[in-house]
Parts: sequence; structure tokens; C-alpha cells
Amino acid sequence: MNAPANAVPVATGQFPSVAEPDVSVGELVDSFLSGRSPATMDAYQRDLQDFADYLAAESVRDAASRLMGQGHGRANLLALRFKSHLIEERRLSANTVNRKLASLRSLVSLANTLGIVDWQLQVPNLKVERYGNVSGVGIRGVRALYVTAGHGTKDKAIRDQAILRVLYDLALRRAEVCGLDLSDLDIERRLVSVLGKGRTQKTVLTMPDETADALGKWLEARGMDPGALFFSLDHRFLGQQRRLTPAGIYHVIRTLGEKAGIKAHPHQIRHTSITEAVKSSALSGIGLDEVTQFSRHKNVATMMIYRDQERNVQGQLASQVAGKL
Repeated sequence: MNAPANAVPVATGQFPSVAEPDVSVGELVDSFLSGRSPATMDAYQRDLQDFADYLAAESVRDAASRLMGQGHGRANLLALRFKSHLIEERRLSANTVNRKLASLRSLVSLANTLGIVDWQLQVPNLKVERYGNVSGVGIRGVRALYVTAGHGTKDKAIRDQAILRVLYDLALRRAEVCGLDLSDLDIERRLVSVLGKGRTQKTVLTMPDETADALGKWLEARGMDPGALFFSLDHRFLGQQRRLTPAGIYHVIRTLGEKAGIKAHPHQIRHTSITEAVKSSALSGIGLDEVTQFSRHKNVATMMIYRDQERNVQGQLASQVAGKL
């Protein structure tokens, strides 16, 4: 692959800032990817591969070696050019660009810790307006997806309805769904253990009866072999219990949406679930700080975004102002 026209010329020398590093690039990359959840490791691997592709490097390790060999100023210039490439040529979203930059910064930070370089990447993130739209597909949309899932072939219908249940009933993220194992379920006690985003320990959640019933039906179809709770039913992988990936969950929901005549992806289902929880909390006297226990957000301010969008204060005031003209 040819490097982009605006790529920085990359030096091939090894680690000019430290004469004889004690840790190799291979050890650096392996250490960087180890000890993380499968979803996080996959995301970092893809981000680093994108950087390697940008440099037309033979591998992630080769790209990492070239980056470490630049020195402070030129390494930051290289990262800045990579950032421009992601924005101007690939036209990626701000969140995606920031995640890829964060991966590079984290790799260099670990290299600094291990004594490979004595500098850090300082290329800043793009500004992001968070949670511009948290309306999701709406409860009618979720119902349409659930009904559509039930029209699939027997085992797939049962699996997809169970996936929709945990996405909506428990407001799980798709990576959290993918990470579930059979051992995480306690159907009898209505409990499921979930490894949340940015967490190192699993959180035990209580399942509604409807969720447990859907999962119970899936277990009857799935069998009780240990391993991934949800796996591919593609005929190419039958008998392998190949764990569904986040991309696989996305494909399941997007395909159901196309069949139902709506545009849908997994996080919209989570948005809808949290929106409905905020509505219910207003009726039952539950505070927004308590709703964060359901959504597993770290900041109650996020709940206010859901509440404000649901109340649409801007729209109400705009109508009142317009009525005075």
C-alpha cells in the first residue's frame, strides 16, 4: 500500500531518544494489548492497524517502531498528519478520530513508562458535542424489531429476541452483550454478571422475568456447553460456538431494522431503554442519580441530557414565543 501524499517521511532508525532500550517493540505492543477485555483489545488492534495502513507499514509492530523512532517533535507531527488524514480523507467522526488518537497516545505513554522513549504524544482531540441525540428508535421501534426477530428461523428467532431483551431491558452496550458467558447467568435467581465499559470487575444485575424467560428459551436452543452466551448461527460456523462480536451484534440489529422498515443500531436500543427509564423515574419518584444505577453511567449529568431531550424545553419555549407574534 502506498503512503498518503501528506504523510510525514518516517525515519527507520530505532529509538533515537534512548540508546539501548531494554524493552523491544514487540514486547511493547504485546504488553499494550494484554490484560484488556476482548472488545477493548479488538478496538485498540484496529486503531493501531489503521495507523500502520497509513504508514504503509508491514505490521502494527513495524508502525510502532517507526513512531518511536521519530523523536518528540516529528512523532507529534506524524500523529498530527495522521489526524488530518482521518478527518479530511477518511471523513471519520470526531469520536472515532479521538479514539484512534487516544490509542496512539496510550501506546506512547506505555513506551515512556518502559523507558523506550522519553517523550509523550501531545496531539489534542477534536471537540465533540456529546449526546446530540439520545432519542433512540423509540419504544415502538424496539417492539417492531422484537416482532421482526420472531419471524426468523427457529433458533435465530429465539437468539435474536434474547439479544434484544438484554439490550433493551438492561440497557446493555453491544460489547457487554458479546462478553457474556453462560457462567454469567443465574436464571433461577434472575441475575446476570456484566463487565461494563471501563470496568475491571463484573457488576451483578437483576433481570426482569421477561428477560430471564427469553434467555431461558435461548439456553434450551443453545445447550448448556460452557463458553460464549451468544454465538454465530451462520452455517459456516455451526458446531464451533463462535462468539458474536460487536460487529456481529450491529449486523443483527441493523438487519432486523431493515426488515422492519426502520434504521436501527444497538446503541439506539440502549438510548431508548434509558429514555424510558427516565420517564418511569419521573412517575415513580425515583431520582436521576438513582437512574444512573440502571444506565451505569458515571455522571448524573448524562441523565439530565436524556431528561431534557424528553421534556423538550426548547421546543416548549419556542412554541410559547411563536404564539406571541
